[in-house]
Amino acid sequence: MARILAIDYGGKRCGIAITDESKIIASGLTTVDTKDLLSWLKDYVPNEKVELFIVGEPKRLHGEASESEKLIQPFLLKLADVFPDIPVKRIDERFTSKIAFNTMLASGISKKKRRNKALVDQISATIILQDYLYNQ
Repeated sequence: MARILAIDYGGKRCGIAITDESKIIASGLTTVDTKDLLSWLKDYVPNEKVELFIVGEPKRLHGEASESEKLIQPFLLKLADVFPDIPVKRIDERFTSKIAFNTMLASGISKKKRRNKALVDQISATIILQDYLYNQ
């Protein structure tokens, strides 16, 4: 069975999350430097069956696209070019970083580890993916 892979796309780093083969549980996988994301995906996807990409859609409070969307659009074009057979769905990612930080706080992660922005990005990708699974 194939998995679903979620990307929390950022200017410097991208959080990556993946489902189990039954597509029930979302788990944080890693954080990748944005400049290395496509090459990382080219290595990862052939070894794991991925049937769908979920990419966070950054929006402002009232629903309009945020400035970050300008960075994501060129990536989406490249992603579709490299993986033409894998569809991409977008999920509203408003507040995921805040939710990720609060999750870290509630789970007792140390202050030093909470400063790790890569971990926040990975948890954010997991929240985006879990949101997709929940609302599917």
